[in-house]
Amino acid sequence: MLIADKWKDYSVIATGDGYKLERWKDIILLRPDPQVIWKSSIDLFSYPVHARYTRSDKGGGGWEYFKKVPEDWVISYGSLKFKVKPMGFKHTGLFPEQAANWDKMTALIKNAGRPISVLNLFAYTGGATCACLNAGASVCHVDASKGMVERAGENVRLSGLSDKPVRFIIDDCVKFVRREIKRGRRYDAVIMDPPSYGRGPNGEMWKIEDQLYDLVKLCSEVLSDNPLFFLINSYTTGLQPCVLKNVLTLAVANGRGRIEAYEVGLPTEEGIALPCGAGGIFIND
Repeated sequence: MLIADKWKDYSVIATGDGYKLERWKDIILLRPDPQVIWKSSIDLFSYPVHARYTRSDKGGGGWEYFKKVPEDWVISYGSLKFKVKPMGFKHTGLFPEQAANWDKMTALIKNAGRPISVLNLFAYTGGATCACLNAGASVCHVDASKGMVERAGENVRLSGLSDKPVRFIIDDCVKFVRREIKRGRRYDAVIMDPPSYGRGPNGEMWKIEDQLYDLVKLCSEVLSDNPLFFLINSYTTGLQPCVLKNVLTLAVANGRGRIEAYEVGLPTEEGIALPCGAGGIFIND
């Protein structure tokens, strides 16, 4: 497991009974987590939290506030800074476990010894974008949500990276990649974090099990002749790391480089690791 254990502004205090208790700088949140199937060693629902997200029996859910919470606030990971806030569907605008992937990509870019261009797809609020820019790469950040792309721009500015070479694109990722192929544009690295399910603007259905391979194969066509890496992250329950390894082997590697596949996780103050998804990376070294 690749564990994001270098955070100072974030920690998982405790887990159990389908929930995780988290510290986001000075704010304590209690959120559901489907991986947490064990019992808690403490009464999480009596813990003095600022806010708790509770799922509804009818679907969805909402935040319940017990203390004053700012509309948003900033947390740091090294020199990187990110704005977080309680959002719909229990989200905060940042996935702290991804810091483990940020560190891996940062090392690869810094050690490449050449300029590296990165295509970040389904790029959300720009954690990976900030990490790659900070490492010295140029980044094309693509997401279909205008609000998420705007938040990514804020995070880039907060991190002091506004002068770095970054393009922000609000578009359907698949359509954008197809246009990039036609334009002959190439990238040294591709990052993607596709959703489990989704619908396009015209009702198109996306299901990761059915379409991930074709997406990765398509994106392999925008890789440069000497690519550095291709990283896939997935939060889809049941999609094992070996699946990502097989997809990368068949769709990207073409007999070169090496592939790593792993769970991504967070340490907890209980002394266990909380699994948070799967990652796979092709590294051309």
